[in-house]
Formats: sequence, structure tokens, C-alpha cells
Amino acid sequence: MNQLLRAVLCCTMILGCAHYVMAQPSFPTNPNQAPIDGGLGILTAAGGMYAYKKLKNRKDTETDTEM
Repeated sequence: MNQLLRAVLCCTMILGCAHYVMAQPSFPTNPNQAPIDGGLGILTAAGGMYAYKKLKNRKDTETDTEM
């Protein structure tokens, strides 16, 4: 019975103190948002061109090995 009482008391104290223990305070204001307009489009286009080149080279090497 004594162990059960200790366990309940310990859980109650932990749950009761959880309100006061916080990892970080909230932001005072909304943080500035980063613009991702032009750079993201350029990276997407470059990635698409790179993928097209890789797929084209793969098809060329497959047809060369079949002959």
C-alpha cells in the first residue's frame, strides 16, 4: 500500500509541475518569413534538366549494350 501511495504521489507531483516546466517560451512576434520565390524555381528547373540528362544517358547506354 505504501508503494502505491508513493507512486500516485510521485505521478501527481510530476503532472502538477509540468505546467511550470517549459522548454522554450513562445515567440514574442511572428518570425520573418524567408522568400523562396526565384531560387526555388531555378533549383527545380536545374533538377529537372539533370534528371532528364540522366534518363537520356541511361536509355542510350541500354540501346548500345543490346546491339
